[in-house]
Amino acid sequence: MRAGPNLFTSLLLVLIMVAMDLYVFVAIRAIMVNAGPRWRALVFSLYWLLSAAVIASVVFYGKIPWEKYMQARSYFLTVAFGLFFAKALVILFLAADDARRLIVWVIEKFRSAPDAAAAEAANRLTDGISRSQFLMKSGLLLGGTMLGTLLYGMSNKYNYHVRKIKLTFKNLPESFRGLRIVQISDVHSGSFNNKEAVQRGIELIQAQKPDLVLFTGDLVNDRADEMEHYIPIFSQIKAPMGVFSTLGNHDYGDYYPWPDYDAERHSRLKEANLERLKAIHGEMGWRLLMNEHTLLERNGEQIALLGVENWSLNPRFPRKGDLAAAHAGCKDVPFKILLSHDPTHWDGQVRPDYQDIDLMLAGHTHGMQFGLEIPFFKWSPAQYIYKQWAGLYRDEKQVLYVNRGFGFLGYPGRVGILPEITVIELA
Repeated sequence: MRAGPNLFTSLLLVLIMVAMDLYVFVAIRAIMVNAGPRWRALVFSLYWLLSAAVIASVVFYGKIPWEKYMQARSYFLTVAFGLFFAKALVILFLAADDARRLIVWVIEKFRSAPDAAAAEAANRLTDGISRSQFLMKSGLLLGGTMLGTLLYGMSNKYNYHVRKIKLTFKNLPESFRGLRIVQISDVHSGSFNNKEAVQRGIELIQAQKPDLVLFTGDLVNDRADEMEHYIPIFSQIKAPMGVFSTLGNHDYGDYYPWPDYDAERHSRLKEANLERLKAIHGEMGWRLLMNEHTLLERNGEQIALLGVENWSLNPRFPRKGDLAAAHAGCKDVPFKILLSHDPTHWDGQVRPDYQDIDLMLAGHTHGMQFGLEIPFFKWSPAQYIYKQWAGLYRDEKQVLYVNRGFGFLGYPGRVGILPEITVIELA
């Protein structure tokens, strides 16, 4: 029953892609008009070979067992979507020029010959280039820049960036002033393909000399076995007061195409996967907080560390967290830190109902792995989805920090939003 719609969708997509390729090729051919025959042959051949490869991949996409080649899938999708949006940008400029020329053609039909000559002269910019050539070249330059930026960003996926912040709280017990916390989040080990690069990231974490290390979820993309080869590496993360962790939405295996067994067996596979993932936390020496809290003590003074399972305002993501259970029994502890993967939990429950939680640490957004961060300005498409998407947020005495993620998912790279190791000093 599904073959018809899938076939129709594939054919429609292929037709759209071919039409885009033909439209963009008009601009490439016009730009190359003065190039030598060998250069033209090379550029044209490369253009159509790449376009044909992407189209063929789209046609046979459903027949490829991508679950065995998840990393290859990420690279393919990056190139495919990068080309698509780059060509879309070029087409915007070409369409604008076509619309302009149509308007000029209509106007010239009602003009005298001298007026038409004046219009033609006005159509040339100061350096003699026509507006059509200018728009054509601008479109190709912008589209090429976008594609080049995405390809360049793939070199940044292990470019770990240490961000240091100092947070002052009046109610923090004196013994904990100067406490050095390292937060990491969103490892997504199933996306890794370079153990040496990950090892450098772990060494960078240890170089911060943390008193306490906190991990805020998404250890894997889907399956616990993604982490098996990285257990020895992440087991190197140590801190005098311990390493604590919690779960993120990807840790439950909800997005993996498990074998199409009956519902009961399907459920057992996911449950076994989750139990193995929990065990891995323990094997690495991490204390997994599952809707519970623990007390950290220094010189007879205490603070509470709470950890909850994934809780999100977005119905697309699981809401398994039980903050009431985690909070129970620590009401009288003077200072509380919460580990909760999804930053929407802050507005959803923490701020309105648990105002005695001083600091919440989250991740989840990755800063969309794409954006711009310069002093006094930051932008990412993530901000149109999440109110709190990267960095520090305050509401009176409560503080939220959203880590940009240690790993990557989907797009195998980062543009502007680098992988993050957060160092928080309490004062």
